[in-house]
Amino acid sequence: MNFVDEVILDIEAGDGGNGCMAFRREKYVEMGGPFGGNGGKGSDIVFKVDEGLNTLLDLRYQKRIKGNKGANGEGKGMHGKNAETVYVKVPLGTVITDIETGYVIADLTKKDEEAKIASGGRGGRGNMAFATHSNPAPSYCENGEPGEKRKVKVELKLLADVGLVGLPSVGKSTFISKISAAKPKIAAYHFTTLKPNLGVVRASKNRSFVVADLPGLIKGASLGEGLGDKFLKHIERTRVLAHIIDMSGIEGRNPVDDYETIMKELENFNRSLIQKPQIIIANKMDIPSSTKNLEEFKKKINLPIYEISAIESIGVNEVIDALADLLETIPKMPLIDEDKFESHVLYKFKKEKPFTITNENGVWVIRGKEIERILLMTKFSTDESVMRFTNKLRRMGIDDELRNMGAKEGDTVKILDLEFEYEE
Repeated sequence: MNFVDEVILDIEAGDGGNGCMAFRREKYVEMGGPFGGNGGKGSDIVFKVDEGLNTLLDLRYQKRIKGNKGANGEGKGMHGKNAETVYVKVPLGTVITDIETGYVIADLTKKDEEAKIASGGRGGRGNMAFATHSNPAPSYCENGEPGEKRKVKVELKLLADVGLVGLPSVGKSTFISKISAAKPKIAAYHFTTLKPNLGVVRASKNRSFVVADLPGLIKGASLGEGLGDKFLKHIERTRVLAHIIDMSGIEGRNPVDDYETIMKELENFNRSLIQKPQIIIANKMDIPSSTKNLEEFKKKINLPIYEISAIESIGVNEVIDALADLLETIPKMPLIDEDKFESHVLYKFKKEKPFTITNENGVWVIRGKEIERILLMTKFSTDESVMRFTNKLRRMGIDDELRNMGAKEGDTVKILDLEFEYEE
């Protein structure tokens, strides 16, 4: 199975249903009045954790996720039905980021956790909703509100307590196969694991923790060499880094150089990684050359070192218990700072105008989410609805702004695809 850990999606929540303009015309009912119902709400787009998923493969070929439109309102005061929520299943450890703002919308780290990523548009109001004492029979209604649209990056960052790091062919896959039920592909070739392997490890005193065998890093991984840049992000979630070092040096590498190469790549990717608690797992100690290399290694690297032979299962249980002991002293910390979440953005400091006006080849073009929303929700079917729309523009200050910018009687004004003449 391919391992997919990042996809870009266009998310479109459902539009609201249109309101209805109708009047009550029944025998024996005097002054029947307005009788058009409201439209239903469009689909919300909600991402939900599914523990049965391990990759984002299901989303890879889904470039767009679109919600359904709410049902239109009808005569006799009947409201349209709300569209059902669209659920998108993702693995545990999924982070959703808004591409435009760069803020994190959700970090899904709990079983069955849900996050609304885009809100469906509200239903347009029927003419019943606009009846007042001064206007008891309004001849206008609303279209449904457009659903929220956004482009998002969906990333999977594995949830593991211990991250096994090391150069290719140092024995990470063999080690995780010995300590857990994970069954990574293992062979005598100098290539790296193509996807991370997760394994649940049982330690003494009825303790357990999750280990991730992360793909072997190489020099330059943080800059995009090999597969390292794709998978370094998974180390961010781990609480402990376990360096597996080939202490034998039989491939012509120096164990100290191996360690320093990995540390440099971790630092280049994210400096906070090298501040995590670390241990050294000196592997292949069954090979004669390992003993002398280990002595030299200890002179230069001051970290807890555990000697093992993964292939012979020697020293493996001691490492498991040491990791369990260490994890008991380390609290679980959130991966993402609170100020990076969308909900913590202080919008009150964004005193931006709700619209912009530019003159493009003699045409006054008005842009802005609010004014575009008002336009899309307006049904230009009666003079009364047109008057209501122009009054809204006037209250927003658009007329004054056009006048200040030099607009003259008869000039063309454009909002989205609608063009009309400016009048003083």
